[in-house]
Amino acid sequence: MTTSKIAALGLRKMFSDRVPGLRRRAGVAAVAATLVAGVAVAPSAHAADTAHAAHAARGGVPGASAGQERPELQEALQAFVDAGLGGVQLRLKDERGEWVGSAGVRRLGSPAKPPTNGRTWVGSVTKTFTATVVLQLVAEGKLKLDASVAGYLPRLGLDRRITVRMLLRHTSGLFNYTGETYNGVSQPGLPAVGKDWVENRFRSYRPEQLVQFALSKPLVFAPGTDQNYSNTNYTVALLLIEKLTGRSYAEEMQRRIIRPLRLTGTSVPGNRTQLPGPHAHGYYRYQDAGEWKVVDVTRQNLSLLAGAGDMISTTQDLQTFITALMTGKLLPAPLLAEMREPHGKMGYGLGLFVQDLGPACGGTFYQHNGSPPGGYGALMYSTADGSKTLTASITTGDADIDLLKDFPVALGKLLNATLCTSAS
Repeated sequence: MTTSKIAALGLRKMFSDRVPGLRRRAGVAAVAATLVAGVAVAPSAHAADTAHAAHAARGGVPGASAGQERPELQEALQAFVDAGLGGVQLRLKDERGEWVGSAGVRRLGSPAKPPTNGRTWVGSVTKTFTATVVLQLVAEGKLKLDASVAGYLPRLGLDRRITVRMLLRHTSGLFNYTGETYNGVSQPGLPAVGKDWVENRFRSYRPEQLVQFALSKPLVFAPGTDQNYSNTNYTVALLLIEKLTGRSYAEEMQRRIIRPLRLTGTSVPGNRTQLPGPHAHGYYRYQDAGEWKVVDVTRQNLSLLAGAGDMISTTQDLQTFITALMTGKLLPAPLLAEMREPHGKMGYGLGLFVQDLGPACGGTFYQHNGSPPGGYGALMYSTADGSKTLTASITTGDADIDLLKDFPVALGKLLNATLCTSAS
């Protein structure tokens, strides 16, 4: 597979919590428009070696840790900053050990780098956590993948054709409450982009409110006949978890994943708006009455994305989680296999994207990237055996970024320098 395809695949749904189709230079909220399009220009096959030699000549790898210098990785991080993003934190585990580094700034106006394991809003990476808990309930016999969701949640008024499996692989046809784009036609949803989101970013939502809003719209397609990414699916999954366990989603996440794996930097914040502990600041650029404005959106209320994109985590915790998941510590082998089985035009399993990058890049990777409405992005990749993982946090600054050109180049360079290299 070509490196440009790698970058295109890596872009898919990174910022999938919002509505595509915004202006080309509308800040990171517009990245969604580039993700599905797959426009990407990756560096040449020798870029990593060239970068390594050039950086070695300049001496050292500032910002890196974990006991080894890998200047090609630091330069890949710097490419995001050079493209106009605020900062990036990276954690890579491969056959050479672990490498941790950061680039950019923690906060605009300050020279301090982002913390290498700072707290971050992880957006749709949350979906993999949610899917894992749902599949644990399947393993316990409390839920059946091909049963009608309406049988478990009769009060919602869901179409009886919608199954649990359809929720987890985005084939239910449920309208996406943050805004829907299907077959080139866009429909607005709850405030999730631009000035509307900025003015409503501290608003609290209940999961039932989000689902009822989605159900006030017609199905996008008949259940099971197509595939289209929808946050609604995973908020319904949250309600399933709560109904079948008798506990809140946050309690079940703590009990089943966060506490057993000792994910000390991970939480389900509910209506809390503050990132606890060390963190980098994220910014949002938007238009107001024809004037461009920038606002610090580090504080935001992600009850808007309950079960679908509301979690806080760190690069270390994401690495621990995806490694545990891939090595069978969270699910029995048959259900893990189903989770990793790609389906439809999105190549989406049950809470995971499946990407075959070819033998030169280590074969198949399992990933879920994400972002809340503004300020932050997260990356999470792993091989099937968990031996190679990449987790990252990206924050935005105040630059006027040409996202269709610059962001794919930076991401392509990062994926080339990490997933498509080996010790040989």
